[in-house]
Amino acid sequence: MIVLHHCHQTRSMRTLWLLNELGVEYSLRIHPFDRSLRDPEYLSLNPAGRVPSLQIDGDSLWESGAITEILCERFPERGLGRPPGDIDRPDFLIWVHFAETVSQHAAALTQQHIALYEDAMRSPTIMKLEAARLKKCYAAIEGRLSTPVENRDYLLTSGFSAADISVGQAVYMARHFATLDGFPETERWYEAISGRETFQQALPPPGSERLYDKSFYPAWD
Repeated sequence: MIVLHHCHQTRSMRTLWLLNELGVEYSLRIHPFDRSLRDPEYLSLNPAGRVPSLQIDGDSLWESGAITEILCERFPERGLGRPPGDIDRPDFLIWVHFAETVSQHAAALTQQHIALYEDAMRSPTIMKLEAARLKKCYAAIEGRLSTPVENRDYLLTSGFSAADISVGQAVYMARHFATLDGFPETERWYEAISGRETFQQALPPPGSERLYDKSFYPAWD
């Protein structure tokens, strides 16, 4: 039995998307945006008090990058990971974990725009710096997708993988603060992977509690 502990529009979305792509049975526990993740019961699953947490085969896993690697190894027949010895294994690991680089800048902007309620607590400088850092992340993705190889539709030469899921979900969050204008290959790639049914199934359903109530948050002056 697989149980995913999830908050909409957070890093746990990448685990949800991956589970959908794997086509395995799971149940979903949706948590509200409150202090319930600090309850002792939940902390026994994830001592950091964050999502995702994944219960599988009697174990409780946490940290989305680790969960991605473990799920790909647990279900190798789905072809979403790249095992040791595979020519794309180094790039797979790099891009799976690069998702966290993107996410840390999106998280900083989420704090500035959403978590801080008083204008006096917000910093226009931090907002502009973090948005610029997201653009640098986009540039890294653009450079990868612009590499002159045959059929460069995904981050790995060998095709779609959990690396696209991890980075794609991070870009989904980042686009709330920095557009993909000026990054045509990244925009093409993102439109393709976000059009997958499995991605759409990972989005918050209508009427559910969301982290972002706007599609875009411009830098605050």
